[in-house]
Amino acid sequence: MTLKSKRIVVVGGSSGIGFAVAKGALAEGAEVVVGSSRAANVDAAVERLGQGASGHAVNVRDEANVAAFFERIGPFDHLAFTAGDWVGWGVASHLAETDLEAAKDRSAVRYWGAIAAVKHGSKTIAPDGSITLTNGTVAHRPRKGGPLSTAMAGSIEFLVRGLAVDLAPVRVNGVCPAMIRTDVWNSIVQENGEEAFNRMTARQPIPRIGEPAEVAEAYLYLMRGTYTTGQILVVDGGATLV
Repeated sequence: MTLKSKRIVVVGGSSGIGFAVAKGALAEGAEVVVGSSRAANVDAAVERLGQGASGHAVNVRDEANVAAFFERIGPFDHLAFTAGDWVGWGVASHLAETDLEAAKDRSAVRYWGAIAAVKHGSKTIAPDGSITLTNGTVAHRPRKGGPLSTAMAGSIEFLVRGLAVDLAPVRVNGVCPAMIRTDVWNSIVQENGEEAFNRMTARQPIPRIGEPAEVAEAYLYLMRGTYTTGQILVVDGGATLV
């Protein structure tokens, strides 16, 4: 299957993995609509992507705003949801010390935002189209002080399975990236840069940080893969093996 002339929506497409997905889809001849929370970032992304790209601001925390976003877009073929709010995700906290109200807020984008996008996007998606969500390898490799992060990431995988049945014949899958060179990770290790990346990935079978374009290939495959649904593609350099 080709993506040529297909209409693809990337929520979270103004930077990082989402931008790489949009760029890769354009290279295959698709039309791309990017959505992100800040209009200025959307405009900048559309300008960088060039011909075939358009975009609109969307606040996935606000269901009415999400509904208006998809009404404005109209019919499309594929949806990739890569939006993420990183506030509080890098801070280890044992459950007994966790602010539960703050923890609930951390799910507003990655989980409930994804659900809102699927709910309203599924109304105008093509019957032979696809939806691809995003989680993370913390779902498979829990860390001390991060049980809620693990639960949140894992919940996306079960959401994918449920939606694949519920929305069929629309295909629903997910991508599970590990450490990828995005602005977020660059800010986390800004003091040590490449040295920190090398140390954190040294034990992996592929001992380096991943690039957004490498992860984007998983999303593009899942758009093309007409016999694949309810699956999670792990793109982690082998990190979950060691």
